[in-house]
Amino acid sequence: MGHLLLSAAHKSSGKTTITLGLCAALHERGLKVQPFKKGPDYIDPMWLSVAAGQNCYNLDFNTAKTQCIQDLFAMKAGQADISLIEGNKGLHDGLARDGSNSNAALAKLLGAPVVLVLDTRGITRGIAPLILGYQAFDKDVNIAGIILNQVGGPRHESKLRDAVEYHTGLPVLGAVHKDPALHIRERHLGLVPSNEAGSAVQTIRHIARTIGDQLDIDALLEVAAQAGPLPKSTTPEIKPAAATDVRIGIARDPAFGFYYADDLEAMEAAGAELVPINTLADAQLPNVDGLFIGGGFPEVHLKALEANESLRHSIHDAIENGLPTYAECGGMMYLSRSIRWDEDKGAMVGIIPADSIMYERPQGRGYVWVEDTGHGPWSIAQESAGGAFSAHEFHYSRLENLEEGFEFAFRIKRGVGIDGQSDGIIYKNLLANYVHLRNGKDYRWTDRFVAFVRQQKATKPTGGAS
Repeated sequence: MGHLLLSAAHKSSGKTTITLGLCAALHERGLKVQPFKKGPDYIDPMWLSVAAGQNCYNLDFNTAKTQCIQDLFAMKAGQADISLIEGNKGLHDGLARDGSNSNAALAKLLGAPVVLVLDTRGITRGIAPLILGYQAFDKDVNIAGIILNQVGGPRHESKLRDAVEYHTGLPVLGAVHKDPALHIRERHLGLVPSNEAGSAVQTIRHIARTIGDQLDIDALLEVAAQAGPLPKSTTPEIKPAAATDVRIGIARDPAFGFYYADDLEAMEAAGAELVPINTLADAQLPNVDGLFIGGGFPEVHLKALEANESLRHSIHDAIENGLPTYAECGGMMYLSRSIRWDEDKGAMVGIIPADSIMYERPQGRGYVWVEDTGHGPWSIAQESAGGAFSAHEFHYSRLENLEEGFEFAFRIKRGVGIDGQSDGIIYKNLLANYVHLRNGKDYRWTDRFVAFVRQQKATKPTGGAS
């Protein structure tokens, strides 16, 4: 049935809610829906995965090469009835002056018709020149229809429909009226993640019913059918290894959930069994050969994390005894001495002799360019061009009072990291950093990490922690 890309004129136009509703509505029709999200984002994909009943995958020009994007898209979209790509920011927004990393560029790369979601608050006839400008700016972008969002009522909708259809010739594929019940709570990094929202499924069902009633879903399916053929994949499908030989614990609970689905699949393909760990409830670290603690919101759960003293001690002792461990952002905060957020402070694992302090404004945000020093326990310098690669960071905390004498795995060429110059604290077999890595052809960190876990297991036949 094809694919399409939902974009907007600017961020906060409601495209995430509409994409969620459309994913869920199509899923309820019995279709296999494959969601994608443009850019480096964890939270929107978590919601989209719940809505579609299928892992959402990120398509990002800055941390993946064009061919990798095409390969991933072809691999996953080829297994679905329909694929929906949610854009980030506006249709033509991006870091590159020529627009080569914009939503529009992604739509052209993947032959995806574009449906523009427009926030209509405070506008009627003026919507027409806005759309005409988008049509004229890049005529190679196939803008196939419009979804009106935040519509004020039947009269407002009628005026908007008339202006769009008369002046632009584009079909209005839906008009979503203002509804506070469609709002998903937000916090400093965006939406509250679905793994924290106990009512996520109920919320999505309501959104699906409401959005489904206000969108012309049959017309949207016809738009998706206009898509060009899927790109030809140059890589085989990533599948779990026939047999696993290492067990890697992974923190998956309301406090930690920022993981790329294809990175985890790559770890499984490398021979790892991923063992879920609940940092809020599990009393001890299970019998594992390695540990991965991704990003999340430990500051929101600092009292519960502090209260689980037995697991904190278990993790501390395991890392002290050489358990290969990788921690990103929130995971690194959890491994520090403490987390402080306003007046609240909680003791954490304490293996990193520093304190994580939350601030009102972001301390590091956006794409980063880092250089591998080669000192890391599982250096990826051998695979990245010159040891340098692109990653991303988004944190409101800073690591303070860090004791001296640590080596770092990364030099920051652009970005913040821990201190503006370095990132990637190395302690025994632990690597902990603010930057989020993305597995790719030039820097297969997942393969490196799994291989390192396997190597360490071989030197310690009893393995891991118990």
